[in-house]
Amino acid sequence: MRVCLIGAGLSGLAAAHALKSEGVDFVCLDRAVDVGGLWRQPQAGERGPGYLSLHLNTNKTLTGFADYPMPASYPVYPRHSQFASYLRSFAEWAGVLGHIELETTVESVRQEADGVWTVVSRDAAGVRRARVFDQVIVASGHNTEPVLPAPAPGSDTFEGRILHALDYHDGSDFAGQRVVVVGLGASAVDIAADLSRHAEQTVLSVRRGLHILPKQLFGMPLDNVAEASWWTAMSLEEQRRFIEQALLVARGRLGDYGLPEPDHPVFASAVTISDEILSRIRHGGVLPKPAIERLDGDRVVFTDGSSVRADAVVHCTGYRMAFPFLPAGCPFGPQGSVELFKRVVAPDLPGLHFLGLVRPHGSITRLVEAQARWVARIIAGKAVLPAPEIMRKEISAYLSGIAGQYGQAQSASIQVGVAPYLEELRAE
Repeated sequence: MRVCLIGAGLSGLAAAHALKSEGVDFVCLDRAVDVGGLWRQPQAGERGPGYLSLHLNTNKTLTGFADYPMPASYPVYPRHSQFASYLRSFAEWAGVLGHIELETTVESVRQEADGVWTVVSRDAAGVRRARVFDQVIVASGHNTEPVLPAPAPGSDTFEGRILHALDYHDGSDFAGQRVVVVGLGASAVDIAADLSRHAEQTVLSVRRGLHILPKQLFGMPLDNVAEASWWTAMSLEEQRRFIEQALLVARGRLGDYGLPEPDHPVFASAVTISDEILSRIRHGGVLPKPAIERLDGDRVVFTDGSSVRADAVVHCTGYRMAFPFLPAGCPFGPQGSVELFKRVVAPDLPGLHFLGLVRPHGSITRLVEAQARWVARIIAGKAVLPAPEIMRKEISAYLSGIAGQYGQAQSASIQVGVAPYLEELRAE
């Protein structure tokens, strides 16, 4: 078996380690200049989400690989440069660097009539190469294409800059400026808190309320709580009541900070993890505002009629999943949902697997390691997949079940519970 592995970030390195452990021959392709994925600091002229203040929101014990823990000298929540360095050292320890071709962009992946896969790639010199593989593993992540909202009225005449979080580097770049940050997700609260220490004024524009959780509760990192037996023994409703009461005690209502209250219960969508944003609001460093209604010259006007002068608007409005090198539509179904058996296997494209295409409330590493071990065993002939129709039934049942908790959005289709999903993979 010869395998093409796409991506050399956290998921790709987990796959490389698992494949090497099973004695499987593979080549890993990554367009970056080094391993580490989104945790690398972007170099000159390179776009990337690794802004200088970025830290892990999950603790080092569960975010590090099981066989290769992070250094004891690292803090509980390492900064992105430390994590990128750790991923590089893991690749060296695992002995997989010789399998990785960097600065190599995958342009197309197609399955031939005989079932093999042709992968066309382009190297740093622009040389294209077509190679044939028995199996393909996609581990390129789901934070790929930045999402920008429809331009607000007046955007074409706005006198300031409009950018996405992908192009944000450091708060000091905005020293003395007035900046509006749009969003309430992880990057929005991180960037707003960072800007508040440099900018003349930082405004956080929020359209819809989200649940904001601290990194720790009762002195325990949240991802430790997510895996604790006392927590997993609770029903979803019990978990919700427990967290909502704990949050009420710890920080009160979000409306008290000028933020909109969530219109959904906790764990009905992604949550935002932050120890800083509520404190920065209370200290006057960040001013909450509702959604943007329009831009007017050098001003941003909000839906409540208020306005502020702004030199820049930073949209922290997330990313869409995109795999332009794969067959059209793959791995998405007609409604846009990700349709993969056990969130990994494409049932109608034998030999195509995905790693890391999940979103847990907690660290993703243990899940990715379990996925990687399972895929490596499938490729090595030690595990067998069910028939395609059985896999499609599992996908349908999963999507129906998840819709009841998270809704029908594309992002909902990759939500998983840490403990139950691990049990599924272990059973496989």
